[in-house]
Amino acid sequence: MKSFESEEFNKVDFSKNSLEVGEYENCSFIDCNFLNADVSNSTFIECQFTDCDLSMVKMNNTALKEVQFKTCKLLGVHFNYCNDFLLSVGFVNCYLNLTSFYKMKLKGTQFINCTIQEADFVEADITSALFENCDLKSAVFDHTILEKADFSTAYNYSIDPERNHVKKAKFSLTSVVGLLDKYNLDIL
Repeated sequence: MKSFESEEFNKVDFSKNSLEVGEYENCSFIDCNFLNADVSNSTFIECQFTDCDLSMVKMNNTALKEVQFKTCKLLGVHFNYCNDFLLSVGFVNCYLNLTSFYKMKLKGTQFINCTIQEADFVEADITSALFENCDLKSAVFDHTILEKADFSTAYNYSIDPERNHVKKAKFSLTSVVGLLDKYNLDIL
């Protein structure tokens, strides 16, 4: 496997020219197009993706270790197919609609100013995760571990406390209605 260290990839269209399978350490991907690309079996360590379109990217057995995504489009990405060993990611100002985090361990993951509509968090462990100013409309939480997760500035979520572990999770008083959706109440 080829190694790349501290390289910068700027405005590269990986949807046409595939990213070489390899180990990328401390690399930056800026304004790159990964739409429908396949980055399976590669390893990314301390890498940063900025202003990239990674929609529908294939990540089978891809290792993401301390990887940051900033102002990226990640529509329909199945993160649950990634290699889970030492997996660590963060998202700032990203679009994560229709993504899947099914059964993933995402303890302490930060989602900041993200749109995460219709995402799948079923059976995921998002203990101590931060959802700062995130839109979680139609995101699915079922048998999800949300202990100590911070939803205090998140909105549009619907979380059933009877079907999820919510001990010590933080919610704002104005958005706590999202914990009562299943009861179909008229709260005035």
